[in-house]
Amino acid sequence: MNRLPRTLLAALLLLCLIACGAQPQQQSTPPVPADPPAAQKAEETSPAPTAEELAAQVVEDLLSSMTLEEKVGQLFFVRCPAESAVEDVSAYHLGGYILFGRDTKDKTANELIQTIQHYQDAASIPLLIGVDEEGGTVVRLSSNPHLRSEKFASPQRLYALGGMDRILADTREKDILLNALGFNVNLAPVADVSTDPGDFIYARAFGQDAAATADYVSAVTGQMRADAIGSVIKHFPGYGSNADTHTGIAVDDRPYEDFVNSDFLPFQAGMAACGDTTAVLVCHNIVQCMDPDLPASLSPNVHRILREDLGFDSVVMTDDLAMDAVSAYAGDGAVAVMALEAGNDLVLTTDYRVQIPKVLEAVENGTLEEAAIDTACRRVLRWKQALGLLPTEPVT
Repeated sequence: MNRLPRTLLAALLLLCLIACGAQPQQQSTPPVPADPPAAQKAEETSPAPTAEELAAQVVEDLLSSMTLEEKVGQLFFVRCPAESAVEDVSAYHLGGYILFGRDTKDKTANELIQTIQHYQDAASIPLLIGVDEEGGTVVRLSSNPHLRSEKFASPQRLYALGGMDRILADTREKDILLNALGFNVNLAPVADVSTDPGDFIYARAFGQDAAATADYVSAVTGQMRADAIGSVIKHFPGYGSNADTHTGIAVDDRPYEDFVNSDFLPFQAGMAACGDTTAVLVCHNIVQCMDPDLPASLSPNVHRILREDLGFDSVVMTDDLAMDAVSAYAGDGAVAVMALEAGNDLVLTTDYRVQIPKVLEAVENGTLEEAAIDTACRRVLRWKQALGLLPTEPVT
């Protein structure tokens, strides 16, 4: 029997399959995957955000959610009032309270802890809770025997007893007490260079030259950072031998070179040691070589020097604006507006119930730009974050 050629056989087989309704098999082609969405592409190719970027995002998200009233309130670090302290936290959206001897007198540790917790419970954004516990002549807490058996000693006394090791051990003990009671800021150390016992500031200063004072400030602020207590380096640009600004105006006529070669050095040391957990407090002295017309706390040029020449980008605060040295400079009483215009981030004052409405009014009428409020509030929130009061990663 003759066999059909293979080609003919294949053709007949194909005709049979078609007649029966079958379809010839075709070689399958793998599907082409669709392009991923652009957002997915960016996620796959972009590096994960750094810890710093995540922390910054937390602050920006919070800032963008705040009302003008909330942002302005955060710029006020105020003396704790004798009445309505809990109510005022939420009514004025305050950034924090500073407690004085009146607020701690005769209280037991537990009573003070409970009082501070009531303040924090009333706050939508955790409060800065500060105190002046320098040691020596300024001891708001340890002057109460219920809180410590004896007052904290001055830096000069501690150094004489045991050098820098004794100072750091004392700082550590102080920080532990502050943390336990609910404080997160100590308005210390004093960075003023003073070697003359006749100076008003001498008893509160380290009492040695600029280099030694710089070492002291660097060591103390570093220890405070390790202990999660915010430090406040004061009184910029350097108090010198000036008189007490609590009771009047002090005029400093030293040349600028004195500040560059001496007074600035301890501040720079503290900034370098822990720029994100320390703030700088500006005094009320009129420093003629920087601004002959305005107290340093209200002077844009003094703040420019601090920001640009010394490179400080964290929180700057005024000394107490209720002091006599600044009361005459705001004819309409809006001294806090002047302070924020000058470049301060935090306003220290007693009369916040008067000053906060004046700041709001200044923003609403265009005297003070809301962008300046945002910049200051951002720094305050960053400081709170560095002190552990705000999260460092977005909450998902």
